[in-house]
Amino acid sequence: MPTPARDRRLVAVAPLLVPTTGRGADLHVKVTAPADGSDLPVLVFSHGNAWSMDGYGPLVARWAAAGFVVVQPTHLDARRYGLGVDDPRFPGIWRTRIADLHAVLDHLGDLLEQVPGLPGRADPARVAVAGHSWGGQSAGALLGARVLPPAGDPEEDFRHPAVRAGALLAAPGTGESLTAFAREHLPFMRPDFSTLTTPTLVVAGGRDDSALSTRGPDWFTDAHVLSPAPTRLLTIAEGEHTLGGLAGEAVRETTDEDPERVALVADAVAAYLLDVLTGDGTAWREVEERARRSRVEGGSGVFDVEASPVPAVSRW
Repeated sequence: MPTPARDRRLVAVAPLLVPTTGRGADLHVKVTAPADGSDLPVLVFSHGNAWSMDGYGPLVARWAAAGFVVVQPTHLDARRYGLGVDDPRFPGIWRTRIADLHAVLDHLGDLLEQVPGLPGRADPARVAVAGHSWGGQSAGALLGARVLPPAGDPEEDFRHPAVRAGALLAAPGTGESLTAFAREHLPFMRPDFSTLTTPTLVVAGGRDDSALSTRGPDWFTDAHVLSPAPTRLLTIAEGEHTLGGLAGEAVRETTDEDPERVALVADAVAAYLLDVLTGDGTAWREVEERARRSRVEGGSGVFDVEASPVPAVSRW
């Protein structure tokens, strides 16, 4: 699988402001893009709990080097805002996160116009969303997943018409197995994947044993298993919740630091999205071939792909 050119020049601009209402704080975003190229697809990325547009540097840089314009909003749960579970905004923060992503997409043209050298080079018809952890639930809503309240009908449809594909990294599963703490403080962590209908790559760690669920690592595969969408599942056998350190080098949340694993995740996501958004499956086929070689040579990675209509399953 080819890796993005490490000497490709990138441009990053922050903070840029996106118009919002009723949020209680400005919506700041960061845009990272290659300094060259045209018809660049756009990837809007939702960070995990407590992070911000300043995190996920290794992941974002690799995506931009692969040819994506990456847009990172800072959600209200970022550490810089100090918004705890006792804040009156917290019960609705999952909605605010989704609204942030909608605001970015609704103002995407104006946003990209503010990045020097970028106007005219991005392709607004090729847009994807991605998210890590809680950001996976946020991004999943734009792909068609809904939120199940403690009682009653699922919440409204949050899909965005501009979104053509997505990637969910260590995204929470369904709510039936939430721990007592999660049920009390995070009752909105109950996604319904039966309406997720946008092509999506689901990435899960084989050792991601969340304190929020009693089920173990397979909880993070629900978006693939329970979705009618043409999804693919990439399982990183030794990966824990940050899948090697997606948020950055030597950060405190990383328990399985492995830069090569982060590169693998970044490259696989880029390959999948390029396949869906541009019709060029070359990079994804090389991902499959790399995994096949690993399997034949007796390596620890195993990769399987099932033909449609059965969801494609990929395992490293």
